[in-house]
Amino acid sequence: MLRGMWSAASGMGANQMMIDVISNNLANVNTAGFKKSRPDFQDLMYQTLSPGGSRTSSGDQIPNGIQIGMGAMPVGVQKMFMQGDFKGTQNELDLAIEGRGFFKVISNEEEVYTRAGNFKLDSEGNIVTPNGDKLQPAMTVPTSDAVTIKIDKAGTVSVVNPSGQSTVLGVVELYSFANPAGLFSMGHNLFKATDASGEAITGIPGSNGMGTIAQGFIEMSNVDVVEEMVAMIMAQRAYEISSKAIQTADNMLQIANNIKR
Repeated sequence: MLRGMWSAASGMGANQMMIDVISNNLANVNTAGFKKSRPDFQDLMYQTLSPGGSRTSSGDQIPNGIQIGMGAMPVGVQKMFMQGDFKGTQNELDLAIEGRGFFKVISNEEEVYTRAGNFKLDSEGNIVTPNGDKLQPAMTVPTSDAVTIKIDKAGTVSVVNPSGQSTVLGVVELYSFANPAGLFSMGHNLFKATDASGEAITGIPGSNGMGTIAQGFIEMSNVDVVEEMVAMIMAQRAYEISSKAIQTADNMLQIANNIKR
């Protein structure tokens, strides 16, 4: 009975983490460039009372044996990097990546990566994130004589002055990873490379498997609200049934304690 209580308690803890992950997904359903998370679980060790294949005293073989599980535990929370829906904004500094890749920015003197392309211009004409992190490679837009900023699918950034002349400022490069799920989430729509993700691979949009740039669009989160709501109901019911198992084990202990009476 005590074994059952501990097993059920571990199930409650696992499903609590599931609810925590789902809650974060739903909270960021309207966050540009957000990628949903999925928790992974595994069963704990087993207590082997009788191993399968062992022999009885009469020489017969036990076909299955007896193993009693000790519950469940979380082993990881994986980021799912499927493409999110695009939202048209007509803003010339809103950029969406169609396909594979990340933008690189400098945050606190550190190279980090993001899928959120809702960029702005600071007072010096630098292209920055809403937090002021500069897009890399850095380029400065001459705001004094620039009328329009154009960014094509290959990431080439050009400005058109009042006389209609176009000047190329540079190219927005993209970066990919062998294992994007291994990136470290820093918050603020930023990711940091780790040993699990591998080193960043640099490329020009539209070449070597990299995605292309869509100007005037923002990639929204890839959270499916209906899917998350269904998962939340399942986690809630699993949490509830685990709590019922604890109550049942407690009642059995109470009956055992009352045998003498």
